[in-house]
Amino acid sequence: MEMEKIQAKKLKMTQIWKGDKVFPVSPLQLKDSAQLDAFKEGDKVKVTGVTKGHGFQGVVKRYSFAGGPKTHGQKNRYRAAGSIGSTAPQRVVPGRKMAGHMGVAKKSIRNLKVVELDKNTGKLFVLGSVPGNTGARVLIVKS
Repeated sequence: MEMEKIQAKKLKMTQIWKGDKVFPVSPLQLKDSAQLDAFKEGDKVKVTGVTKGHGFQGVVKRYSFAGGPKTHGQKNRYRAAGSIGSTAPQRVVPGRKMAGHMGVAKKSIRNLKVVELDKNTGKLFVLGSVPGNTGARVLIVKS
C-alpha cells in the first residue's frame, strides 16, 4: 500500500467550534487544494517537522534539572549540573546530560486526527499541536 506524503505549511495554532465544543487545532496550508481529496474528517495522520530552536541552553531548561541549593556555603552554583561522574574512568561517560544546543531537531507526531477540511482555502485542520515555527514546512502522511 503506497502511503501518500504531502508537503504543507504550518499556520498559527487556533481553535474551532463544532456545536458547543471547542477544539484546539493546527491549520496546515496545502500547496494545492486538490490534495485535500486524499483526506476526510476523522482520518489519522502523522505530521513531521523541525522543532523550534532554543539556542544554547543550560541543564535546568534543557533537562529540567533542579539546580543546587541557595544556602550551605554555595555561591554561583544555583543552576549548575552538579557531579558529572566518578574519577575512576578519568573521562566523561558518553550520553551525560549537559548544557548544549536545544531544538532544531526532526520530530514526528503520530495519530493526529483530522478535524476539518477547508477546500476553498486549501487548509487541513488537525487536532493538537504540530512541531515547528509558524510558517515552517511539514510533511503529512496518512496513517
